[in-house]
Amino acid sequence: MSSRDAVRLVDLRESDLDVAEVLAALDDPAAGGLTLFVGRVRDHDGGRGVDGLDYSAHPSALAKLREVAGRIAQEHDVLGVAAVHRTGTLRVGDIAVVVAATAAHRDGAFRACRALIDTLKAEVPVWKHQRFDDGDEEWVGTP
Repeated sequence: MSSRDAVRLVDLRESDLDVAEVLAALDDPAAGGLTLFVGRVRDHDGGRGVDGLDYSAHPSALAKLREVAGRIAQEHDVLGVAAVHRTGTLRVGDIAVVVAATAAHRDGAFRACRALIDTLKAEVPVWKHQRFDDGDEEWVGTP
């Protein structure tokens, strides 16, 4: 299987993310392991209360996310990878990102899933505007 075939789902969306969609995209009878990471909006950051946040994406973000997913699929022994990230306004508890990897064995799935979320966060131009409960705000991940 080529790394292109292993990239099963990649998207940026303003609508709610669905973990079941990601699991379905990676359904494969050859897979002995599927590792899933769900990132949610938490109610705190750095000791401060968070009311919510907004995610903004550069116009190149989707292409970069596809490139990252393809690279991770190529570098790891996987059957499939998926990555979906929210944009727009999110509330505490909302799902912000879902990444997953499936492989014949659990170790491959764990390694690829970790590499996928870490590389996405480091390289994909998606920026977080965080609103605190004291009225303050900050941008995170901007150049």
